[in-house]
Amino acid sequence: MNKKLSRFRILILGVIVFNLLLLSCKNKEAENKDDSSAAIDSTESNEPFFKLSLAQWSLEKPIHEGELDPVDFAEKAKELGFNGIEYVNQLYFDKYRNSEDPEAAFSQLLDTLKAKSEEFDVKNVLIMVDGEGDLAANDDTERADAVEKHKRWVDAAKFLGCHAIRVNLFGSNNEAEWKSNAVKGLTEISNYASTQKINVLVENHGGLSSNGKLIAEVMEEVDLPNCGTLPDFGNFCLKRKDGKMWGTECIEEYPVYQGVEEMIPFAKAVSAKTYEFDENGKETTLDIGRILKIVKDSGYKGWIGVEYEGTGLEPEEGILKTKELLLNEAKQL
Repeated sequence: MNKKLSRFRILILGVIVFNLLLLSCKNKEAENKDDSSAAIDSTESNEPFFKLSLAQWSLEKPIHEGELDPVDFAEKAKELGFNGIEYVNQLYFDKYRNSEDPEAAFSQLLDTLKAKSEEFDVKNVLIMVDGEGDLAANDDTERADAVEKHKRWVDAAKFLGCHAIRVNLFGSNNEAEWKSNAVKGLTEISNYASTQKINVLVENHGGLSSNGKLIAEVMEEVDLPNCGTLPDFGNFCLKRKDGKMWGTECIEEYPVYQGVEEMIPFAKAVSAKTYEFDENGKETTLDIGRILKIVKDSGYKGWIGVEYEGTGLEPEEGILKTKELLLNEAKQL
């Protein structure tokens, strides 16, 4: 009796083990099928390696002509299919500078911009700061004043939920002098910005600030984790006719692709500048695909701001063509 019971138990145990092994094989096969399907779906989605934002300067014409209120920027960006926005501070100067109480007006402006971004569900990415003094000025007092004025925008960026402000380094035309002053000004404002967890980004924006090699040297010397660059695809003019900063013909330009390569290791934002398009939707003055490859090869995966600055198309059309071009070129990489 005991021997029969023992054999029966062994038989039952064998059946259980066999079923468990069979179930395990089926589950493994199902897992492999699921993994394969997931891989195919991921490939077919073909998402770009970057996130797209809209630079407000693309809309400066309708804003300056009174056709678009700058406080409606978030709404317009969402309408054009963007999830991130980059403010330009000078487009808001009229909103508070001439008010009876400029500080109260400025605070109200920020409240409005924040509310609008939340209403239309767009991310406030950064603020491009102009007209607040020269951070690379030769004069110590002038440079210190510029640092103080930029602090307002660091605080504004913090309030709006941006990750950075973009600053300019104009300074002198003497390389050694410019570099020394640029390091001083950047270090001061970056140290303050670190207390607010805000990045300070330098754009190539004319003069020696459009020299990629010098900008890289400044970054290395400042050597702060919240200080970086914002490479612009099209702002590499070193000198203009009649010595002017803007509005005249460029007579000396820094090599564009070299400049992007030198600045991109320090980049925490990127500006995709476009001017003119051909009938196939290609930019006629810049090889956008080549620049995007430089950006991708660097490992950059952050925001790329669309900044149409041409004259041949209406701003909204130029914005959409730039957006489409960036997405199409990204698919080829």
